[in-house]
Amino acid sequence: MLNHEERLDLVFRALGDPTRRALVERLIRGPASVSELAAPLTMSLAAVVQHLQVLETAGIVRSEKVGRVRTCRIEPEALRAGESWLGRQRTTWETRLDDLGDFLAEPGPSEGTTS
Repeated sequence: MLNHEERLDLVFRALGDPTRRALVERLIRGPASVSELAAPLTMSLAAVVQHLQVLETAGIVRSEKVGRVRTCRIEPEALRAGESWLGRQRTTWETRLDDLGDFLAEPGPSEGTTS
């Protein structure tokens, strides 16, 4: 069983590829067969399947085979984990930038005194 950090690493690694991001964007609109996912791409069906396997390993996509058709769907929980991590980082940096802005807005030693 993967821990949270390992799962997060898999999610970001999977989303680091533009083809896999395109597959995720398509699946966000709803389930699709592997053939439907491959149609707009300029690569072999086998290459698309490999990309989907990376997304499945990361927990972003789930697929099931009924007869000869493999249908894929998005697993939002994995994307939520990445979104949550990014949100925490954004909050930290916004706080730090606000603190820096406050510091820079404070009058310096020569600005605050009158002689």
